[in-house]
Amino acid sequence: MQAIQISEHGGPDVLRLVELPDAEPGNGEVLVDVAAAGVNFIDVYHRTGLYEVDLPRVLGVEGAGTVRATGQGVSGISTGDVVAWAQVAGSYASRVVVPASAAVVVPHEVPAETAAAMMLQGLTAHYLVNDTHRLAAGETCLVHAAAGGVGLLLVQMAKAKGAVVFGTAGNEEKARLARSAGADHVIRYDETPFREAIEAIAGPRPLAVVYDGIGQPTFHDGLALLRRRGTMVTFGNAGGPVEPISPLVLSRNGSVFLTRPTLGDYIATRQELESRAEAVLGMCATGALEVTISARYPLSEAGRAQEDLAARRTTGKVLLIP
Repeated sequence: MQAIQISEHGGPDVLRLVELPDAEPGNGEVLVDVAAAGVNFIDVYHRTGLYEVDLPRVLGVEGAGTVRATGQGVSGISTGDVVAWAQVAGSYASRVVVPASAAVVVPHEVPAETAAAMMLQGLTAHYLVNDTHRLAAGETCLVHAAAGGVGLLLVQMAKAKGAVVFGTAGNEEKARLARSAGADHVIRYDETPFREAIEAIAGPRPLAVVYDGIGQPTFHDGLALLRRRGTMVTFGNAGGPVEPISPLVLSRNGSVFLTRPTLGDYIATRQELESRAEAVLGMCATGALEVTISARYPLSEAGRAQEDLAARRTTGKVLLIP
């Protein structure tokens, strides 16, 4: 089988396409022929060492494909089923051994590539609007990088809740995508500081919640836009990790709440995983949620895929096709 492996941390040049022995599923595992693997910022963080991982490592944590074989003790998944997963190491590969407890069967109405594009980012968007901050009709929220993979899904889910959605985007093409997803107001941060633009439209401190996957460059202005007892959700580091702050900063901004969630804590049980996946894949099956796959790269071009993602040259989801 082929896989993208790193033996050291560094730039995209440390990614190597290697031949590895064919894997076999063990007890409670399934062997999957990968149809598509998702490319995510966490893969970049693993490559650079921002998030520590053991080396050597096959990158990737998300994908979908057809079950080739099942190990002992597997129930509910059969050979030939199309399954999808998130948070399974080694997904940048032509075949992956996936714990059955981490795999969900994909509805027939949902293509495998769509399922691969939805798992990490779709489940993330779902927990952000339903649990991290239970977004209510009439509340006003801000979605940074609104034309990104998580951003486009967040905008759609927030609008389905009846929220007023501000989004940020870096050029007119991305702004158009954010508007088409339902954003009420899109701020071109390459033209106007987003805080200034939002205050001009909605007045001081209008936001119930900020969904921030950018990090340090946007964090403090986001805090300054929150209403009293609003919620700052910093869920990504695309622009660099947020520096440590004093808890007193939260009190000065109106007793606001700050959280740094990760997907693993919101699919910590099999029941949570199945419930979220059923909701998200169900919305895809009915057309209630539109998935944008902006780029597909062959497995051998994983480095270019990560470069384009990190440089924000992409919109929607980026996939590797083995």
